[in-house]
Amino acid sequence: MDSLGRDSHGRDVHSRDLRYFVAVAQELHFTRAAERLFVSQPALSKQIRALERQLGADLFVRESRGVRLTRAGAALLPYAQQVLEHWRSAVGAVEHAKTEERATLRVGMSTRPARGGLLPAVRSRFGDAHPQATVRLRQVSWEDASAGLADGAADVAFVWLPLPDMERYGWVVVAEEPRHVALPATHRLADRDEIDFADLLDEPFLALPKSAGALRDYWLALDARAGHPPRIGAEIASTDETYEALVDGRGVCLAAAGNAPLITLGGVVTRPVRGITPSRFALAWRVGDDRRPLVAAYIKACGEALGRAE
Repeated sequence: MDSLGRDSHGRDVHSRDLRYFVAVAQELHFTRAAERLFVSQPALSKQIRALERQLGADLFVRESRGVRLTRAGAALLPYAQQVLEHWRSAVGAVEHAKTEERATLRVGMSTRPARGGLLPAVRSRFGDAHPQATVRLRQVSWEDASAGLADGAADVAFVWLPLPDMERYGWVVVAEEPRHVALPATHRLADRDEIDFADLLDEPFLALPKSAGALRDYWLALDARAGHPPRIGAEIASTDETYEALVDGRGVCLAAAGNAPLITLGGVVTRPVRGITPSRFALAWRVGDDRRPLVAAYIKACGEALGRAE
């Protein structure tokens, strides 16, 4: 028998033939094997005879009380079992792939990636490649800088860098934007077109929750303070909380240029800031998850939407 399951005469040997053979070889009794297989004993005997003709060898010695394997049958048995085991594994792999294709991909975000129509473009490309998959968007509080990746609530996520525990994640930057400062319209610096970060060092800042870790430090611009500790006016975990705290005069905060329209709703202005690095918005995933078909497909769709070669 070759690797394609054909006998020496080129005729196909089906997995059913091998299942029948293995059942008889294990039971050493045609009637018990037939009951195990839920087929009639005559049908089973006929199929075994057909297999013996295909192979050109008797597989069993028929006796009054049952059967025993011939030398040829004993030689075939371990290979037949191996083929059936591989076939079961193959069927399982196919079922897993089908399930993956139909599965739901959860996309986390704390800031909606409206930039340049990115999200609709990714959704369109992903949907074309995987029409049976469902994409669910999950809005996550700023308390979780990973937007659901850390606790498994999201499969991929649009996040701001840096992430806590960066080594756990892979990512691709989808937007790089200057950081602006948001402040009350009545603030002493509000009439400037641009503000030096040095002029903000003593201002009370609105801070992300401590659980945001490195991201909290980033939006407080610790790297640009040269050891000058920030004053925390309030903690914020959403756009609404940020706006209310700004209007109340509890502090100022840094924001990506693309997010400025979300908080300039009246009584709040944003201005470009000199002396700090731009922000980076990214699509991120857990290390190793990029091997999952839907995760890999979403990453690819994002790259295509950004016009990058994959």
